[in-house]
Amino acid sequence: MTTNNASRLDVIDALRGFAIVSIMLLHNIEHFDFYFTPAGLPDWLKAVDKVIWDSLFFLFGGKSYAIFALLFGMTFYIQYHNRAVRGEDFRPRFAWRLVLLLGFGMLNSMFYHGDILSIYAVLGFALIPVARLSNRWVLAIAVVLLLQPYAWIEVIQALPNPDQKLADPASWAYFGAANEYFAKGTAAQVWWGNLTNGKVGVIRWSWENGRIFQIPALFMLGMLAGRKGVFKEGNNAFWRKTLVVAVLAFIPFYTLKTWPELLGVGQAVGRPLQTIITSWSNVAFMAILVSTFSLLFYSQLWLEVFSPLGRMSLTSYVVQSIVGTSIYYGFGLGMYQYTGASFALLIGIMLAVVQRQFSVWWLARHAQGPLETLWHRMTWVGGTSLVRARN
Repeated sequence: MTTNNASRLDVIDALRGFAIVSIMLLHNIEHFDFYFTPAGLPDWLKAVDKVIWDSLFFLFGGKSYAIFALLFGMTFYIQYHNRAVRGEDFRPRFAWRLVLLLGFGMLNSMFYHGDILSIYAVLGFALIPVARLSNRWVLAIAVVLLLQPYAWIEVIQALPNPDQKLADPASWAYFGAANEYFAKGTAAQVWWGNLTNGKVGVIRWSWENGRIFQIPALFMLGMLAGRKGVFKEGNNAFWRKTLVVAVLAFIPFYTLKTWPELLGVGQAVGRPLQTIITSWSNVAFMAILVSTFSLLFYSQLWLEVFSPLGRMSLTSYVVQSIVGTSIYYGFGLGMYQYTGASFALLIGIMLAVVQRQFSVWWLARHAQGPLETLWHRMTWVGGTSLVRARN
């Protein structure tokens, strides 16, 4: 590809691939949600591990999945628009596509209880009723969701007694129970535990941290991005403005997120405020990453290195869960016992390189990844398909 013939989808594939790699690195240093610090590490390595941990979470924690959500909405727009041009309504087929995605998500949840596919599948239904609304209405709904309305209700409810001591979030108990079978369980015990205990814990955590509101909002913003064509080449002015606004918003949000004592409020008020501020901070930094990537893409051709992973994002995401948990959990290699953030990051980089090369090899022989092909074919069972299928 050259800058002259790049399609509007090339940057989307590369950006999606970038998100896949950053998710891979985060999941590895987390041992795929099995938080454990190996004993006996020298002080210098602990210090390096902390720098790596803090840096990766600053860059990607809560942002990579947000990029995925934005691009999910963008993909919906492309599919909806392509069908609308042909006089067809894509929404019924999209609903079936979401049901299929839920199936993929539940399969992935067996291996990694932090799976996001199943949550996207359920919340993706929010796009169906707004698909034909005007841009103003869609933007208004997205903004309301981004404001975290339920967390504001909690703030108001806590005002009469702001210093009330709160119990630990309900999700913590589920994650504590998960650590037992991550360390000592058989593969079957891990898979069952993830589908029962783990799934409930992740849903509760997503609610507690405002993602149930944030995700559909990002879907809608992605759909609007598609309508406005902001990912087309030559839209640098838009991305420069977005970058400036995002930086100006991120600085105060991140400051309050990092030093919550600046709010000067009690725990009962502070916890929901932190949910709101953290959500806004992550969205602002996600906008910084997307803007920067979009500005650089057409001039920095090396960013195309991420494109094969982006074109096989579903396969890449599921495979990393299967391989990663087999590396770190007790039923597999049990590497959680020996790897701090530094060594886990190296493993993550190696896995990302291998997965990228596999994607290149596969796409040289097939139009789509294996799970993408299955998803596409099952989506269009009983109907015609797009000539050029896109995940």
